[in-house]
Amino acid sequence: MRTPATALAIVALGCLLTGCTSHDDDPGPLLPSGADAGQRPSTSTSPTPVSTPIVPPTRAPSASSSASPSPSAFSEAYVVQCNGRPSGDQVIAAVRKFRANLPAGSGVTVKSQPLCAGIWQYTILNVANSEPMQVMTKGSPQTLTVVTAGTDPCTVEVKATAPAALLNAAAC
Repeated sequence: MRTPATALAIVALGCLLTGCTSHDDDPGPLLPSGADAGQRPSTSTSPTPVSTPIVPPTRAPSASSSASPSPSAFSEAYVVQCNGRPSGDQVIAAVRKFRANLPAGSGVTVKSQPLCAGIWQYTILNVANSEPMQVMTKGSPQTLTVVTAGTDPCTVEVKATAPAALLNAAAC
């Protein structure tokens, strides 16, 4: 059984959370004040005006920005196909710079095209005479940085900084 003070606190909290205020046609406040809980106040209170948040104006993309899409054009909330931004070949070229011991020529192929979230990419490569290589990169297609490349992409850095959607795609 709740005490009257607990019930009053719950009602007051509910009014605060739902925005209970008095209106011009209301006879008085919804909750009595502490000192005169049994009496009705003699003056009515006016509601506190609600402030409208200031939202900065959005800028329309310029013509030059539509020619070369930004890698951050991808949302971090979900994973999508990168659609060539970067391509699988660009990921392979970045991995070859990162790991000099990859087989030359056609020994490395794209098993799963890059998936993007934010500025991050996740790609699976087939490597001749080896297990598939899972690659995490970030950055623009022209300046890809390999974060990790191997059989387990879930390094500490990846877990700490990659978007959650990409971590889910890589089963981290």
